[in-house]
Amino acid sequence: DRDLIAIKSDLEIKYNVKVEKIALDFSSFEELNQKLFKKSIFQNLNGILFPVGLMYEKDKFDLTEVDLKRITFANYLSIVLTINYAIKYSTINDFSVVGFGSVSGLIGRNLNTSYAAAKRSLESFFESMAFEEKLKNIKIQFYTLGYLDTNLAFGKDLVLPKGSTIKLANIVYKSLKFNFKKTYYPLFWIIIAFFLKNIPFSILIRLYKILIKWQKFRTIISL
Repeated sequence: DRDLIAIKSDLEIKYNVKVEKIALDFSSFEELNQKLFKKSIFQNLNGILFPVGLMYEKDKFDLTEVDLKRITFANYLSIVLTINYAIKYSTINDFSVVGFGSVSGLIGRNLNTSYAAAKRSLESFFESMAFEEKLKNIKIQFYTLGYLDTNLAFGKDLVLPKGSTIKLANIVYKSLKFNFKKTYYPLFWIIIAFFLKNIPFSILIRLYKILIKWQKFRTIISL
């Protein structure tokens, strides 16, 4: 809540706007129901953005039931429920909904397993909204994100460059006028995604094993 107070003040000073804050846990349905799911909050909204995510360092196939439920709810179900609630009660015709996925959901993986699965589900949900005739007045955007220049990427030995959050924000804002937009950021992930989605999975597994061996070799050399 203390962080939100600082962000609220910063936004109000920089952009001369009124900002309201709600501190809540997106992995908890109880908190969403108590603090967010109120008709009065959504009635006059022009749009809603979901830069929301939850992951665990030891997120593999054997994640505990409690953690699995939290990570699935935070990264998928909570967003779907909030969108449904917003669409139901918003009185604005040109309503915008913006979702953010992750390149970790492009293919199956042995790290961030449940996080990646939830983000892939979220992407599918946004695609389905675009096909829904009843939502033709809703402007929909979905961005599949690679590493961004945030604290999550700090200190990591990354092969590919990090994307600017400021540039991403500008792209999102300028694209709010489009009826539908689905893309990757940084943009070079379009090429990588095409490769990963079209190469036979058996070959992909072999390449992955080669990559793991190469990383172990680099570690030994650097000792």
